[in-house]
Amino acid sequence: MYKVSAVSYLNTKPFLHGLEIASIKNKIKLSLDIPTLVAQKLLTGEVDIGLVPIAVIPQLKNPQIVSPFCIGANGKVKTVCLFSNVPIEEINTVYLDYQSRTSVLLVQILFKEFWKQDVTFLPAFEGYENAIKSNIAAVIIGDRAIANLGKYKFEYDLAEVWKQHTGLPFVFAAWVSNKEIEQDFLDDFNAALQIGWSNRNQILDHYKKYNSPDFSVKEYWNTNIQYQLDNDKKQALELFLRKLNPKQQFFYCY
Repeated sequence: MYKVSAVSYLNTKPFLHGLEIASIKNKIKLSLDIPTLVAQKLLTGEVDIGLVPIAVIPQLKNPQIVSPFCIGANGKVKTVCLFSNVPIEEINTVYLDYQSRTSVLLVQILFKEFWKQDVTFLPAFEGYENAIKSNIAAVIIGDRAIANLGKYKFEYDLAEVWKQHTGLPFVFAAWVSNKEIEQDFLDDFNAALQIGWSNRNQILDHYKKYNSPDFSVKEYWNTNIQYQLDNDKKQALELFLRKLNPKQQFFYCY
């Protein structure tokens, strides 16, 4: 039995649905965590496969991307945002969400390369959303970002800004292993993910509590989040990781 860890956010629910209804459920031990914990479990060998923030890949000894599915976006993603009450040129301090290293590194790259602005980055703390005032902004991701849409004067969607900067989509998370996985298992695993993705609109009613004037689950799953790790997203993933580690190598094993 393989140990698998996945992100517990709304964006992952279609995948989880597939893993819950397909026969693969009898071959895995599944845990749900925030992104940083998924990454930590893969780094320590506590799990065999994780839907991890891609920034963890350079830290793994034997990283292998084991699925043609991912959590990506080609433009506005809605759930990885820099929130502020002042325009970007007036921001001088940014609190960084503690739940995902990828988003933290992405916003630092964008400030340096796209906005070309020096700001002070600070680690976030519980309730840091309440510190967004004056010249202080904050990166908020996942379901907490949904809850904060429309609350502040300015929302900078980081995937959208990355697209403006590079012309490419962005990959936030990929299914990665820290060792070789049997091909038969991977075939069944990816078939389960396909089932979940293909049937995502059949489970919308389970998550209607997320709907608001600022957010639609149906639009999120069908437009904002892109689940296929296609060639453009591979190019984007590799560009981002080479900004972190120019010697990074990539292994796709599906």
